[in-house]
Amino acid sequence: MKFYIETERLILREIRDCDLNGMFELDANPRVHKYLGNTPITSIEQAQTYIDNLKTQYIDRGIGRFAVIEKASGAFIGWSGLKFNTGEKERLGDKVDFYDIGYRLIERYWNKGYAKESAIAALHFGFNDLKLETIVGTAETENIASNKILKKIGLQYTETFAYKNVMLHWYTLKKEDYAKKMSGMWS
Repeated sequence: MKFYIETERLILREIRDCDLNGMFELDANPRVHKYLGNTPITSIEQAQTYIDNLKTQYIDRGIGRFAVIEKASGAFIGWSGLKFNTGEKERLGDKVDFYDIGYRLIERYWNKGYAKESAIAALHFGFNDLKLETIVGTAETENIASNKILKKIGLQYTETFAYKNVMLHWYTLKKEDYAKKMSGMWS
């Protein structure tokens, strides 16, 4: 399955094997994993397993996270996009079978607006191309940056709950609310 989305500064496309070194740089960084269970990867093989899992999601679920490529440099800078979370293994508390929006960038690309820009493109894709009715987002309560992005892209806070010894904020955006907000929201 091929995905390709272009924004002002970014290209979002399916993850490829050529992204391996970038994926390793991303997920081996403890600062990137601070709010992801503090479990950075330690080998290139783990990065390849993550890429292989994403490729399987594209086939089995019709969607998975996108590679984010900076247009100006052509560099892999991380991933962003939608994931269909299904089954017991991907349950978050009592939540199962949901599409969530997420983003993870290599640290040197933080604070440039890339997470927001790529997430907005993923929302457009989810509501317009996939015809989803609801997209959710979740972030640890302590992860101020991620919580800000979820709000900036239009998701609405709905609750806080405990999951694996951390507190998470849960956000939702329904298609009808997205349609109402998108006209002036990101200008």
